[in-house]
Amino acid sequence: MGDLYPTLSWYNVIIASCFLLVNVCISYRLGLKLGKPLIIAAIRCIVQLTIMGMILQDVFKARRCVLVMLLTFVMIFLSACETVYNKSQWMYKGIFPSAFFSTLFSTMIIGILGCRYAIQQQPFWAPEYFIPTIGLLLGFTSGAMAVALHSCLHHIRVNMGQIETYLAFGGTRWEAVQRIAKDSIRLAMLPTINQMSITGSIVIPGAMAGQVILGVSIQHAVMYQQIITFLISSATCIGVVVVVMFCLHTIVDSEHRIRQERIQKGTRNVIQNVKDSIIHFSKNLIYSKKSKWQSSSKEDECQPLLA
Repeated sequence: MGDLYPTLSWYNVIIASCFLLVNVCISYRLGLKLGKPLIIAAIRCIVQLTIMGMILQDVFKARRCVLVMLLTFVMIFLSACETVYNKSQWMYKGIFPSAFFSTLFSTMIIGILGCRYAIQQQPFWAPEYFIPTIGLLLGFTSGAMAVALHSCLHHIRVNMGQIETYLAFGGTRWEAVQRIAKDSIRLAMLPTINQMSITGSIVIPGAMAGQVILGVSIQHAVMYQQIITFLISSATCIGVVVVVMFCLHTIVDSEHRIRQERIQKGTRNVIQNVKDSIIHFSKNLIYSKKSKWQSSSKEDECQPLLA
């Protein structure tokens, strides 16, 4: 095993962490104020990866579907928290449930189908393939969704008057915000497309590099990276589209009214967002049932006259 790759210890990690001093010095010299975020991010990286390593050892040994799905759910939950609370400056009521559902839907659908049919892993939840695949999908999907939400909310606040003009002249909410939706989705997908275009010619991605280091055949590593790249692109696109639709559906309601008061500064918490989402969903459900009841009542009243 020592012939395949060097034996690493915490001493090697400390040496590698010293290279971060270059970033800190540049930040201090140029006044970028990135020193503290860099240190916090480095500490989080060490702690999170250490904990994840200990958890993965137990999960790999147990090889139980329940544990794999539980760990996947926790990863998706934390990814949604990162998207909403650490990467979004602005938010709207119910942003966390929408980000969580978008992440869950996109990564689970693509992850399960990809592991089962593209990687041909049986069972699909085999932890040595399924968990790393979900982790790779979340890494790109989370960042793309954060970009999409930021772009969407920014353009809504900037073009508020234009949207209201569309709605005032009888336009539907999709006609009023479709340009914002398209621009936000396109902007969020650009990094994934660029990464795909330079993979192999300029960049050797982490999944392929890791397999090559471990002694896996080059051909297998190349095909695995191609599969992962396509899965990432698909999951990112689905997640971005769903979260943008959620965002626009919340801010421009079913009555084609723009709800500016729902856009708030990024200071809310998970519990409050879930609570607001339940209240918002309940109100819409009650309103829709009330509208149907009123329309049916009017039809019953008019029926004798028509007869």
